[in-house]
Amino acid sequence: MQGKLIIFSAPSGAGKTTIVRHLLKKFPELSFSVSATTRDPRGSEKHHNDYYFISKEDFLHRVARQEFVEFEEVYSGTFYGTLRSEIERIWNAGKHVIFDIDVEGGLRLKRKYEADALAIFVQPPSLAVLKERLSGRGTDSEEKLQERFLKAEKELLYADKFDVILKNYDLNEACAEAERLVRAFLTS
Repeated sequence: MQGKLIIFSAPSGAGKTTIVRHLLKKFPELSFSVSATTRDPRGSEKHHNDYYFISKEDFLHRVARQEFVEFEEVYSGTFYGTLRSEIERIWNAGKHVIFDIDVEGGLRLKRKYEADALAIFVQPPSLAVLKERLSGRGTDSEEKLQERFLKAEKELLYADKFDVILKNYDLNEACAEAERLVRAFLTS
């Protein structure tokens, strides 16, 4: 069975991960696509659960073997990607795939899967709020935060390339709207 793909993309700190986690609790027919990355785990992140943490060398070997549906060097020297085997694993379980993915990766997935994919851009209230959220995490150095801020400014320009812009000005409202969007897409 080939299921559907629901893609949530946004700059870091926009709330996409919180919204995706909410949807996973509401829709048992969804399964989270675990991305591969070359970065180190942060906080309580776990291998196979939050990400597949692999070496840069292994990542590049997998790229050469065309094991990724999409991949990107998101930050200098740090790669992220979606393994083809991950999507197949979820579809083989009879479920639909939900993604929490960077903006460019999300657009690549949408281009590849077209009508079988719903691409949702989560828009934060403002760049200032986004900066406040990222700084409040306390997980990144000042240099890394600056890199994230610059990337966020660029990513906000891609919003209109997605199927839907979901405004996350109020988290409860954003989650309720996300539920409506997903329900409508899965039943279409």
